[in-house]
Amino acid sequence: MSKALIKFIRLSPTKARLIAREVQGMNAELAMASLKFMPNKGAKYIANAISSAVANGGFEANEVVVKSCRVDAGAVLKRFRPRARGSASRIRKPTSHIMVEVAKLEVKNEEKKAPAKIAKKTTSTKKATAKKES
Repeated sequence: MSKALIKFIRLSPTKARLIAREVQGMNAELAMASLKFMPNKGAKYIANAISSAVANGGFEANEVVVKSCRVDAGAVLKRFRPRARGSASRIRKPTSHIMVEVAKLEVKNEEKKAPAKIAKKTTSTKKATAKKES
C-alpha cells in the first residue's frame, strides 16, 4: 500500500469530495482515464495524486486499486473586496488537502462449494397422525 498527499490546493473541499467519491474502489488506470474526461478542476489534482501514489509504491497503474481518496479542508485565505460607501465584504478562498491510498489488487481464489441441501418440511408426529385419521 502506498500513499500520496497533495496539500494547499486552491479548491473547495466540498467540490473535490464529489470527485473523490467517484474514484474510490476503482482500478487506478481506469480511475485516471475517467478523471481525464471530467470537466471539474479537482479531477486534474486527484488524477495527479493517484499517479503519484502509484509511482510511490513502484507499481503499475493496472495492478492497483484506489483504496481510499480523502479530501480534507485546508487553511481558508481571507481577502476583502471594496464595496459601496467605504465598506468592504469578505471573500473566502478555501484550500484542500487530497490524500490517496492505493493497494495492490488481490485476487481471491474462491473454491466452489457444493450447493446446500434443501431441508424437508417436517411436522410433529401428533399433528401428522391426527390429520391422517380425519
